[in-house]
Amino acid sequence: MKNHIGKYTRERVSDTPFDTDDPNYDLYKEKVPQFIGQAVYIYSFEKKRIVFANGWRDLLGYENEEITLLKIVSITSERHYNFSNELNDKALQFLKNIKNDLDKYSFTIEVEKKHKNGEIIPLFSRVGVYKSANGNILEIIGISEKIHSRKLGNIMQYAAYGPEISNFEDTLNTQLFDELGISRKEKEALVLASKGFAFKEIAQELNVSSSAIEKRILPLYKRFNVKSLPHLISFAYDNHIL
Repeated sequence: MKNHIGKYTRERVSDTPFDTDDPNYDLYKEKVPQFIGQAVYIYSFEKKRIVFANGWRDLLGYENEEITLLKIVSITSERHYNFSNELNDKALQFLKNIKNDLDKYSFTIEVEKKHKNGEIIPLFSRVGVYKSANGNILEIIGISEKIHSRKLGNIMQYAAYGPEISNFEDTLNTQLFDELGISRKEKEALVLASKGFAFKEIAQELNVSSSAIEKRILPLYKRFNVKSLPHLISFAYDNHIL
């Protein structure tokens, strides 16, 4: 497997942890939500380092002072590594062209990370813009928690959120499929198909056109190398998508 970090991300990611002597650290500690079972980081593109981290020992066995953005990237499981890094890279590339309401954008991903003891931990992670100025991202925030309800398969699941949500997620869809993944919009259509809804009925349920549903479901045949809708639904169950 070819493991890589996208060029756009690689130029902006460092292996520098936060500094508790930073005068702003206490301000982050007061402002950033911290919940049991969640780990959080804030990364500054200006300082090119983590400026706040909390909850990582309970989640993945690392002391907060050990956490860096490069470590968070590098401890992704082998089967999820490429897609996860491509998603990060493409999302940041998309957002560099957004100049308004940057702090309203985020994306989620279900991803496996390696615990410090070597155990593979399935996580639900959300990454969003925490601070911006003059159309530039200054800081991002990442929040992760363990998935207890089900196993993760080889197919990664993700979603994008923001004022230009349709454009954001559609852009990611068109760029991410050297590796296997499925978006939130594709999955919601597939869920209804698995319940026996026809494409026209799915379109009515989701308040979109029938052609929009075709564009969500039919590309999955080629992506997952299946020959029919029943085969696709069976594949989705086998790979813990449904």
